[in-house]
Amino acid sequence: MELYHYYPGTTPVIVNIPHAGTHVPPQLKARFTPEAQSLPDTDWHVERLYAFVRDTGAHLLVAQNSRYMVDLNRNKAAETLYPGQFNTEVVPLHTFDGKPIYLKGEEPDAREVQERIAAYWQPYHNKLQKVLAGTIEKYGRAVLLDAHSIRSEVPQLFEGVLPSLSIGTSGGETAAADLTEKVLGVCEASPYSTVLNGRFKGGYITRNYGKPDIGSHVIQLEMAQKDYMHEGEPFEYAPAKAAQMQRLVLKPLVEKLIHWAMH
Repeated sequence: MELYHYYPGTTPVIVNIPHAGTHVPPQLKARFTPEAQSLPDTDWHVERLYAFVRDTGAHLLVAQNSRYMVDLNRNKAAETLYPGQFNTEVVPLHTFDGKPIYLKGEEPDAREVQERIAAYWQPYHNKLQKVLAGTIEKYGRAVLLDAHSIRSEVPQLFEGVLPSLSIGTSGGETAAADLTEKVLGVCEASPYSTVLNGRFKGGYITRNYGKPDIGSHVIQLEMAQKDYMHEGEPFEYAPAKAAQMQRLVLKPLVEKLIHWAMH
């Protein structure tokens, strides 16, 4: 099983999709609880939403394994993203609803966690680092869009309903201000509710690789799933909604990133 699919680009823009993977080895899935079997916290269909990227000149990196195997957007050193709030680990033990992922007695021990980090987490980040470094070396800069989605209502994580589009730059630390303004402008010009550095300020990938001083600009975009799919099982794609999201937000956003990065 491939850890990721990588489609090389011809511009300094990289779209990274770390949470859309659904692969879980059968012997591991057999240890999951009934609630976890359907992988409810997947960033469903995000790779389909962004498939157009391959025709734009941007690079595209898509993880294939489920975040329940290892979460590529968490620090392997178990650093807490949001202190004082509910957080999931690099090898998560609970769903977003706070329910156990593993049957009792089947939880991974410390050794298994380290084995998964070595087998799945590290190779993915090695590839991402290589693409970023090569892009910066060639163009003097790189722009990474870290693409995510989540159910619009997850009471364990936040109150109420999420905005449709949540832009994260760790409070302005991970991308140039004028680049962030352009991203915000595209989102706010759409009919979708938008927030900058709200509940989602950017995960490990955004915070670790976003270093504008060396030309590495990273922005996370978290999208409410209700705007492109049916949120309940069986998590079906909604083509009309998705096409509108692509037309009004995603395609002009990627175009804007490429224009900024190339000029």
